[in-house]
Amino acid sequence: MGSDIWAGFLIGFFGSFHCVGMCGPIVLALPTGNASSFKIVISRVLYNFGRILTYSFFGAVFGFFGRGITFAGLQRYASISIGVIILFYYLTPSRFKGKLSLTAPYKLLSNFVKKAFKRITKDGSPLSLFLFGIVNGFLPCGFVYVGLAGAVTTGGALTGAAFMALFGLGTTPIMLGTALVGRFLNVKIRSTMNKLIPVFAIILAILFILRGLNLDIHYISPKLSNDVMEQSQTCAPK
Repeated sequence: MGSDIWAGFLIGFFGSFHCVGMCGPIVLALPTGNASSFKIVISRVLYNFGRILTYSFFGAVFGFFGRGITFAGLQRYASISIGVIILFYYLTPSRFKGKLSLTAPYKLLSNFVKKAFKRITKDGSPLSLFLFGIVNGFLPCGFVYVGLAGAVTTGGALTGAAFMALFGLGTTPIMLGTALVGRFLNVKIRSTMNKLIPVFAIILAILFILRGLNLDIHYISPKLSNDVMEQSQTCAPK
């Protein structure tokens, strides 16, 4: 289980270039006021800590429901289903995915986040940017959904929270770097990095599917023994 949790960090780290394209403009727009360089760095660190806190909360929620899936002996099927969903999302033409932004729930959440951003970031203090980071974690993001898909398979609230905390920690170097020196990244570099995200997500989806298929491939699709399967079924609620 420990290696599964640390996979969250790897997913966050190697997929964090997506953050430059999606959240880079937001990070670059963070207010500085008349703050010193030290205070600016601290405020950016607290901003990222706020994001991690929100991701951990969602990880706990999704991990809790994933625990029920594990006890029911259905984790393999959940892993396959999640992989198929990720593949479907990233292989669906953009014109169809764009319709999602027109739905009422998406608009409601996006409007809430935008209004909260305006209220929280007026003074640019470390506390306000910490709150900004918490709200930023609620921003709809396909990459975060990929992380949450991994949290589901951890099988518990605490492990799900740890998975997403490490996921957020993995995204922090690029986010912090963008906040401090991101103005030196031109549009072409950001665009190139952003184009790599679908490739990474598809590879991740394939790994989820292989893991669920129980093919006895070391590290990629380890064989789930009959003893473990029986124990999972025994622990399932009657």
